[in-house]
Amino acid sequence: MDLNSKDIQLQYEGFLNTPLLWESDTIFELQQLELTKEKSSKFNSCIAKNLRLGKRVERFISHELQQYTSIKILAENIQIQNGKTTVGEIDFIIQQNNTPIHLEVMFKFYLYDETVGETELEHWIGPNRKDSLVAKLTKLKEKQFPLIYKEQTLPFLKSININVKDIQQQVYFKAQLFVPFQLRNNSFKLINNNCIKGFYISFNELSKFDNCKFYIPSKINWLQETQTQINWKTYTQILPKIETEIKNKTSPLCWLKQPNGEVYKIFIVWWE
Repeated sequence: MDLNSKDIQLQYEGFLNTPLLWESDTIFELQQLELTKEKSSKFNSCIAKNLRLGKRVERFISHELQQYTSIKILAENIQIQNGKTTVGEIDFIIQQNNTPIHLEVMFKFYLYDETVGETELEHWIGPNRKDSLVAKLTKLKEKQFPLIYKEQTLPFLKSININVKDIQQQVYFKAQLFVPFQLRNNSFKLINNNCIKGFYISFNELSKFDNCKFYIPSKINWLQETQTQINWKTYTQILPKIETEIKNKTSPLCWLKQPNGEVYKIFIVWWE
């Protein structure tokens, strides 16, 4: 297995090991796709080296769905056009036990920041403060789901013999969550706490971990579980690279190895 194939396999396993952000329809009344049991964790398709994280996850989800005999993928990545203008994109139309489902898929990294918003859900934001969980959920309900009912979508549905009245709408929303270091033992009421994969610190707090080793995975490898057989760097070695990221207002995801050998996945944020 070449290095790229090994990385892709580890990314796929990390994707599979990431739980749904909630169960049933407990958030925004958005129904999660429920898969009966875990299937093979082997990913044997090809992926271009430069395929970005979001598109990579779509490939992983497509592969996972194909492992279920109860699921048939009717279409994926459907561009809905109005003349030459793209009205929107539908991620998947599937059949599960003969029920047609419009499925929107998400894989997100969110950090918990109590200074943003008023509610628990509003506190979950992207690592660079450019997006938020509530904004994504709102877009799903107000833009992505209604797309199926637009007149421009009906000819496509007709072409795959689906009546829009029969379609259910579901999401497949996975997330890896990170909490402030001081809240790392907290639990949260609304989300699936199994999604909490690590903690985050501000750049100013980094010196508290100067006896640790560090590794900065590439963004597509954010999906991976922490690995141990890698080229760990000391605090002094890694500091210039982290400083550069912080100056560019990007929050790097790092793997952190403590002196006792424990390994964590963390973000170092520029904004505190």
